[in-house]
Amino acid sequence: MHRKLAMPAALFTALLAGCASTAPDRSAQATRWHVDVPSIQRPQGETPAWWYRSGAAHAAANGAMSARAKNVIVFLGDGMSLTTVAAARILEGQRNGQPGEEQLLSWEHFPQTAFAKTYNTDSQTPDSAGTMTAIATGVKSHMGAIGVASGLRSDCAGSLQRPLQSWLRLADAAGLASGIVTTTRLTHATPAALYAHSPDRNWESDASTPAAAQEAGCRDIASQLLDFAPGRGPAVLLGGGRREFMPVTQGDPETPGKAGLRGDGRNVIEEWRRRNPGGAFVWNRAQFRAVGGATPVLGLFEHDHMQYDHDRDDSDAGEPDLEEMTRFAIDRLSRGGNGYVLLVEGGRIDHAHHEGNAHRALVDTLAMSRAVHAAAEMTSADDTLIIVTADHSHTLGFVGYPKRGNPILGKVRGRMTEDDDPDHYALDALGLPYTTLVYANGPGYTGASRRQPAGPKRHLHQPGGFQPATGRPDLTGVDTTDPDFMQEALVPMASETHGGDDVGIWSRGPGSHALRGTMEQHVIYHVIVQSMPALREQLCADGTCNAEGVPVELPRVPARDSVAE
Repeated sequence: MHRKLAMPAALFTALLAGCASTAPDRSAQATRWHVDVPSIQRPQGETPAWWYRSGAAHAAANGAMSARAKNVIVFLGDGMSLTTVAAARILEGQRNGQPGEEQLLSWEHFPQTAFAKTYNTDSQTPDSAGTMTAIATGVKSHMGAIGVASGLRSDCAGSLQRPLQSWLRLADAAGLASGIVTTTRLTHATPAALYAHSPDRNWESDASTPAAAQEAGCRDIASQLLDFAPGRGPAVLLGGGRREFMPVTQGDPETPGKAGLRGDGRNVIEEWRRRNPGGAFVWNRAQFRAVGGATPVLGLFEHDHMQYDHDRDDSDAGEPDLEEMTRFAIDRLSRGGNGYVLLVEGGRIDHAHHEGNAHRALVDTLAMSRAVHAAAEMTSADDTLIIVTADHSHTLGFVGYPKRGNPILGKVRGRMTEDDDPDHYALDALGLPYTTLVYANGPGYTGASRRQPAGPKRHLHQPGGFQPATGRPDLTGVDTTDPDFMQEALVPMASETHGGDDVGIWSRGPGSHALRGTMEQHVIYHVIVQSMPALREQLCADGTCNAEGVPVELPRVPARDSVAE
């Protein structure tokens, strides 16, 4: 189902007003906060304390300390590369009857733009766990790390000595409201980095946590959602992944034949309900809309990840989209009046890219654009810092010389030379047409696989092995705009990989002026905590600030508030 996003004139005016109201305050910028950062040998000297101090120095030098944000909303497009953003804006414009190139997604109206370098401590091309740990805690870490400083992914005992405090847990300690909204499992890498500590992102339930790690004291990610004192913790938790919270003896309420994964007999959903007697657990859209005044709210709308927006059942028996969940979260979190922090993740952009299907990746990007649009509409740039970014890139390419307005999911029509007819397909050196969007690697490789014959592949393709391709397929009669068409991939792989290039940061509101230029990804955390007085004051009360009030010392992570049941 296609959805048009036409920005109302009132909202566009409000966004422009937000641009004006969040322009850097020159008098505030006259004050500079200087933080000494020792020179180190890299990478050997990159300790957690060094990463934290270096990020604090960058944020302070950019003027984040001058901001007075009451609320912070972070939108994370998982795998949302700059190519993804460009292609999605064109798709949106074309769905609205325009050529497409002139379109802007909702966050592209924001006044501040920057780039983030995304590498992990052990990898040029990162994963979602290490990157979100950097954004959540202000410390770069290894691939697979969830809320712990860099070490070996298999080292449970070592990781117990290296926990990191996220801005969500910091906000909870400061008495602020908090929330997490995602289209992935709630235990997946991005949301998990805000509340859990694990050296390996895959330890989502006890079933996937090695026995040796459990014996050494490491607990699965799902169970760590209970590590907030009763009556505290996120007031809104919305996503997928019921299976990680339910025992194997319990059937899924929505999907016959499926059950939980937990082998320890625990029902973490029921434990959460007992700890939150005024709260509500919901698993479909009808229950979600009927939740009333219950608080907190735990919504787990799928056994696994939530559906792609293209495939989503929007009936009462189905699930809400990202915009609806975002509106709900902002409404609930703003009721207390003390301020809040919120993560909203468009998590399945990444999964569609891994599956070699640009259509679903772009449609999920448009769903996130609607959610950002809603947040801009519901909040004020005077007191709410909104940050839109990605954790990492992908290998999606935007190629050829398509003419203006050429369908972004179509084959290239345009000139290679001045003599070419721009209304004819552009041809490669074999005389064959090709698409504007391609992948450098992945399951869209056109050689025969164990699941599909040679030629263009259809989503969902789980190849199980490939044979070498012979030349390229003729796409002349193929509808490449079909949602299940998979773009060609150069290198055959079961799953397309991430890219190592920079990603964008777009922001508005108090502190947004500190997000500019090319930045290390972990600096985003420091802009958040320095721009929000309530978080700064909590860190200073914990003894992490220098004489100028800049949080520069790595915070100590307090013992968990309770012992798991």
